[in-house]
Amino acid sequence: MRDLNKNKLVFGVSTWLWQSPFSTESIGLFPKIKKMGFDVVEIPIEDPLLINAAEVKKALDDHGLKVSICGAFGPTKDLTSKDEKVHLHCFEYLEQCFEICSVLGATSFVGPLYSAVGKARMLSTDQRKAEWDLAVANVKHACRLAYAYDLKIGIEPLNRFESDMVNTAEDVMQLIADVDHKAAMVSLDSFHMTIEENNLRKAINVVGDKLIHIQVSENHRGTPGTGLTPWNDIYLGLKDINYNGAMVIESFTPEIKELAGAVCIWKTKAKSQDEFAQNGLEFLRRTFKD
Repeated sequence: MRDLNKNKLVFGVSTWLWQSPFSTESIGLFPKIKKMGFDVVEIPIEDPLLINAAEVKKALDDHGLKVSICGAFGPTKDLTSKDEKVHLHCFEYLEQCFEICSVLGATSFVGPLYSAVGKARMLSTDQRKAEWDLAVANVKHACRLAYAYDLKIGIEPLNRFESDMVNTAEDVMQLIADVDHKAAMVSLDSFHMTIEENNLRKAINVVGDKLIHIQVSENHRGTPGTGLTPWNDIYLGLKDINYNGAMVIESFTPEIKELAGAVCIWKTKAKSQDEFAQNGLEFLRRTFKD
């Protein structure tokens, strides 16, 4: 999303911090998000049928917010499933998401679309290669679909507890090389990086100009600035590659039990979700001020 603002890093927040799933009624969050000082609102699309894109677009414009879009990939949207019907369902979902992106003015769609989140198993070398080859073929098809909408796909590595396929910057760059399509790019998430990478600055440099999006939270999924994340390494890495896109706070509310269970958030990370967002933004603005 580098074209959100060509002169500086811009800051956003995911609506997952407050609600799930996003629906048209979730636009009620936009005034608060704007008042807090965010430039971007990130919309996770769990069910495209819950979203009236034209109404959401009007609300974005009314509140002067840009948008980023991420996907949600469970067992019914698994591009490495042995069932081709699951692939077709996922492609249908992606097309619906891309149509929403087009209406809302998003330039990219991000997420770990190569496989279902939570698919973490011990596999034989042959099994792993077969799933990798399937992911490559299906992600390439997804890139072709996205390209028809003039969209980039930011492929996101996940930590080992959420994926056995793409965990690091090197992994995602190998996937992109194998997919070999101009729409295939990278989205990074500081939470997953603090689990999997040896050095966050080096990891950011590995992806280089393929990076189109970055999501952040603390190593414990809490408010940025309250944990062990090496924020200066992220700062230096983004400076190294001259990244000028969006940095989005992504965490989740424990009030939505299904979502909280899926991401293993068992307790609150701040006095309120509003405080989480506001304090996180203030920390990011101080840390990435130039």
